[in-house]
Amino acid sequence: MADGPEIGGRKPFVGELESGAHWWCACGRSGDQPFCDGSHKGGPFTPLRLEIDAPRRVALCTCKRTATPPFCDGNHKFLS
Repeated sequence: MADGPEIGGRKPFVGELESGAHWWCACGRSGDQPFCDGSHKGGPFTPLRLEIDAPRRVALCTCKRTATPPFCDGNHKFLS
């Protein structure tokens, strides 16, 4: 994707998130995938705020090709 975000990973982050706000990296450049570390600054992408109301297990996209951001939809399986 020439105009799209970088591929931040090739498999989802699967884990437990605490309640509260979390910032999902939308640019693919973060060294703390799938979370934002500020690497997007100066670029066209901004992080997505994810609000969790109670601790829960999630699968977050790291490839940045999901149709359901920030959640993984399996599109990483189609990366070349």
